Amino acid sequence: MTAPSTYGLSSEARNLHWLLTNLVEEVPGIQSVAVVSSDGLLLLSSDPARTAESRRKKAAKGPRGSSADLATIVSGIGSLTIGAASLMEFGGVRHTMIAMDEGSLFVMSISDGSLLGVHGSAECDMSVVAYHMALFVGRAGHVLTPELRSELRKSLEAESTGSAR
Repeated sequence: MTAPSTYGLSSEARNLHWLLTNLVEEVPGIQSVAVVSSDGLLLLSSDPARTAESRRKKAAKGPRGSSADLATIVSGIGSLTIGAASLMEFGGVRHTMIAMDEGSLFVMSISDGSLLGVHGSAECDMSVVAYHMALFVGRAGHVLTPELRSELRKSLEAESTGSAR
């Protein structure tokens, strides 16, 4: 994975980038990851278009290979499950796992409504992915402050306008 530039970011933001890169590189079968704010905005991603492997394959399956698409899906699933939990009066949603014929989708609450979404291949071990997601959430949850969310969002916006040139 080629990580986005973290030049000029706070140590907390660089640490989150490192945690996300580590998650993708260390867990077999993870194809893409997105961290989404409570209002559905993408904060951090492992955009699969950046990886050398996906460029070689060119036909990588997933939400169009776009981190924005994954963020939209994660946000929608998060909203749906929160609504269901509220109607059923079962408390907060901790995680959601969706197993499909050719892949998996995992959504886990981080903090303040933020979500971690992981798109995995059909071969990924769902329990291993869930375990590593929980580690990420445990490490990221206490530092994902409103200030850091704003910094991450601005960093993504600057990166996308810089790549559009």
